[in-house]
Amino acid sequence: MFNKRLIQSVPEAMKFIRANVIDQWCGLVCSIATTLILSWICACFLQNSPLTWSQLALAVVGLVGLSAIRTFFTRKANAKAVASSHCVKKTMRERLLAKVAAIGPSYVRSFSSAEVTQLSNDGIEQLESYFANYLPQFFYALIAPITLFLFLAFWDLRSALILLVCVPLIPMSIVMVQKFAKKLLNKYWGQYAGLSDSFLEKLQGLTTLKVYNADERKHVKMNEEAENFRKVTMRVLIMQLNSISVMDLVAYGGAAAGIISALFSFRSGNIDLFQALSILLLSAEFFLPMRLLGSYFHVSLNGSAAADRMFKILDVPVPEKTASFPEGKPIFKADDLCFAYEDGQGKKALDHLDFEFSGPAFIGICGESGSGKSTLASLLAGKNYDSSKALKIGQTPIQAIKSEELSDQITVLSFESALFSGTIRENLLMADPEASDEQMIKALKQAGLWQDLEKLNGLDTVVSEQAASLSGGQRQRAAFARALLKNAPVLILDEATSAVDSQAERLMMKAAHQAAQDRLVICISHRLANLDGADTILVLKDGQLVEKGTAAKLKAQNGEYTRMYERQVQLEAYSALLDQDDSKQDGADQKHETTKNTGQSKGGTR
Repeated sequence: MFNKRLIQSVPEAMKFIRANVIDQWCGLVCSIATTLILSWICACFLQNSPLTWSQLALAVVGLVGLSAIRTFFTRKANAKAVASSHCVKKTMRERLLAKVAAIGPSYVRSFSSAEVTQLSNDGIEQLESYFANYLPQFFYALIAPITLFLFLAFWDLRSALILLVCVPLIPMSIVMVQKFAKKLLNKYWGQYAGLSDSFLEKLQGLTTLKVYNADERKHVKMNEEAENFRKVTMRVLIMQLNSISVMDLVAYGGAAAGIISALFSFRSGNIDLFQALSILLLSAEFFLPMRLLGSYFHVSLNGSAAADRMFKILDVPVPEKTASFPEGKPIFKADDLCFAYEDGQGKKALDHLDFEFSGPAFIGICGESGSGKSTLASLLAGKNYDSSKALKIGQTPIQAIKSEELSDQITVLSFESALFSGTIRENLLMADPEASDEQMIKALKQAGLWQDLEKLNGLDTVVSEQAASLSGGQRQRAAFARALLKNAPVLILDEATSAVDSQAERLMMKAAHQAAQDRLVICISHRLANLDGADTILVLKDGQLVEKGTAAKLKAQNGEYTRMYERQVQLEAYSALLDQDDSKQDGADQKHETTKNTGQSKGGTR
């Protein structure tokens, strides 16, 4: 099994593999010399011609010296194996992670996070066996039998030929199982990645499963998936054990055939006892390299199968990004913009959009759920790719702009923005490492969070893992403060106020409108009241841009925006009425409880 693409992907590892093979060959030469000395000693004793003390001492010195030299070359070979595997793992891990980074957050459209994690860890580790063990052994297993044949052919050509002819039977047995083994291992890695993905998903949603008492059903399903993976694993092991048994049969049978041939030659007087003993002892050396190659073959199949899955990720096309972010005020243009997700069954998430806006300004985007708001936000931020190049910043297609420059110039705050374990200060300094305490406090005040933090430890308030020590609204406001602190030319708010109360929402939107005085703020919100005062509002419906203009202009058109606005006003009025009824009921219940307690108190006084 020779994965040419994998080898060509890491050409710098071949120098270590060549050195490894040379070291192993030098060790083989030492092994042959050691065998000859042992055969000579045994032949002398069996032929009743004892060695002199000087000959025996010389033989012992030779054996010790050859063993030391062979140990030296073995250690060198092992060091080269470690160096080659380190080189491969470093290169492939960097390429894999660089590819995911180049694709950006949209990589989840093609493969899962669990698969990327599994391949960048376990998958990469499997390559160690392929480069450190299998490839060096592959080349050594070709050289070693030829070296032994050339040496033994001078003594007994027939025995040497028998041994040499039997050696290829081992790789033939490997080729026989390779096709079946590759399919099986592809299935094995597929189920392994699927099980990892399923486990990660259920672990992340464990709280939700507990809330809906669905954890038991998912537990049963997880057991079924694990059982299927166990069955595939057992089939892999059975295949490996069966093929190893076949290789053992070939190796021992071939060695036996060579030994029997050498014994016949000895009986007929064609070779002497020393030569017969040498052939007998070296016959195993013919098959050991190929036998060891067969053992490494099954381990390396895992690495080869993992590499094939890595190449699927590495082959995902990524537009070339060489352009810089245009200087001056950012101008976003869309000319007949269309976009469809790969698994969207041909349905367009965005259909023939045309617009243009520039900063500084406050741009609103609204529409019902599923209208394409978040899809448009991801395209504006460069997270998804517009293959038609219809979306541009200035005159430059957005997918041609370098990812690092997009990240520097565009800040995206979504409803799922993350905070990291540490302190509030450390999270804010991610946006601006040079920010002073005063600047950070100002941003927190604008986000409506400083009043809460002031009661705790201020900027040194500890944020636990996944921000579990903060409420959902506090997490969102802290993320908003961090976005304000970065002060990028473009700020995209994608439902940024979805987890906060009305008071905090007003503060955040006020800060967003203030930020729009010197930068471009693009606000996507389900609450149309947040878009009042926007310079332009884009109204989406079923992926199409149906209306565009200021809030007053859109209300005057009596179209989609007006319909959504009136419905929200009715819902908010109804919600306020329910709150008033609840307040009155709570007041009545409290008054009744007070009267009851007063009566009981008077009765007790009497």
